[in-house]
Amino acid sequence: MKKNAIIFALTSICIGSSWASDASLKQQLEKIGARNIQISDSVLPGFRTAVSEQGVIQISTDGHYIIQGKIFELTNGKLTDVSNSVLMPELNALSDEMIIYPAKKQKHVVTIFMDITCPYCQMLHKRIKEYNDLGITVRYLAFPRGGLESQTARQMESIWTDKDKVFALNEAENGHLPKQLSTPNIVKKHYDLGLKFGITGTPNIVTENGELIAGYIEPKDLLTMLDE
Repeated sequence: MKKNAIIFALTSICIGSSWASDASLKQQLEKIGARNIQISDSVLPGFRTAVSEQGVIQISTDGHYIIQGKIFELTNGKLTDVSNSVLMPELNALSDEMIIYPAKKQKHVVTIFMDITCPYCQMLHKRIKEYNDLGITVRYLAFPRGGLESQTARQMESIWTDKDKVFALNEAENGHLPKQLSTPNIVKKHYDLGLKFGITGTPNIVTENGELIAGYIEPKDLLTMLDE
């Protein structure tokens, strides 16, 4: 009985110190302006991953060092960008709010942060069938470049809350912008997530492992990148 009690006490101490450590790291980050911080495991030894409204960083367990930027995993001579992999559960949780153009013979799924007034997004959207025919399913999230107070944000909210979101987006991309303006509640979630990914413009393409590809990419070139 005494032995079990000692083991339980030691376990409680270990768990408690781990929590205290994460709490201390949060306090350190709050001092430099980070908000709504979540701490989790890091792929880097001796570090923890911190996700906040300001993005993703790695912070050393002693709280003295911060790394911000890309992290690549090297496996069998292949580099994989895992910098934003921690954000993928949050991104996939928005799947019901995405505007999706599915490929019949799906090979890859990409999520694209887009703006209905962005000329490169319009260029990409005009070729959506080519992406689909190559086996690439496209999922759209809203990222109004002018911010949440812009008219575009309110127009995009109307599109993303329409009963037929695909039709509404197609109409907007053909120049028939919605007349109804709505408070960007759904769009805000998409926009805030985009900021965590470090997005500042559109289009930005997120692969299934969280790698970010900025800018317009030709359909065949995107397939090559995803296959590699």
